[in-house]
Amino acid sequence: MIVAGGKGLRMGGEVPKQFICLEGKPILMWTLEAFHRYDHDLQLIVVLPHDQRSYWEALCREHHFTLPHRIADGGDTRFHSVSNGLALTLEPSAPMNQPSPMEAEESLIAVHDGVRPFVSQEVLDRCFRAAEEHEAVIPVIPVIDTLRHITQQEESVTVSRSEYRLVQTPQVFQGRLLHRAYSQPYREEFTDDASVVESLGVPVTLVEGNRENIKLTTPFDLTIGSALLRHV
Repeated sequence: MIVAGGKGLRMGGEVPKQFICLEGKPILMWTLEAFHRYDHDLQLIVVLPHDQRSYWEALCREHHFTLPHRIADGGDTRFHSVSNGLALTLEPSAPMNQPSPMEAEESLIAVHDGVRPFVSQEVLDRCFRAAEEHEAVIPVIPVIDTLRHITQQEESVTVSRSEYRLVQTPQVFQGRLLHRAYSQPYREEFTDDASVVESLGVPVTLVEGNRENIKLTTPFDLTIGSALLRHV
């Protein structure tokens, strides 16, 4: 499930960030291709705001993008967007080449940011393989900068960066668990899929991510993204 509900406000333009062209192709297409390259049999769901669907379909025609995927409507929050995507996996009227509701619950479900096109094939493999054994898996990378904690007294203290990790996506879960987690009411502390699952008391397993797997949210990120593509 590729969640692409961003409005691109930090990019400073009118085009939502997932549709911005990077080296001649919208970012979202690069992201979808990364998963398709890993496994051509993956069932891909794109979650988009309803009013962006026609624009995305026009982009697909313009770029001759024919990679199979289904589209779910985005919600007011990431939680609601993922919930809508999960509902689509259980839709009984799904085409014959899509998993049945029972198969969807028995499958692994990965949730990925639409503007993270540089997830490596090795990270995808680590996440999916680990999720076969563990119920919930997320990729992380070490913190390399010094961290300071701002206290309530508006003071700051250095904290040990070895005790922290930066979280990436895809976050991969056993289907039955993810459906159960998202049957809960929304809470503000649900900042990602792992936090929703953890609220059930289920531990999350960490695997190594890749540093290039950045989230493209600012113009500076686009500069880095273009450089990465030119050196692939």
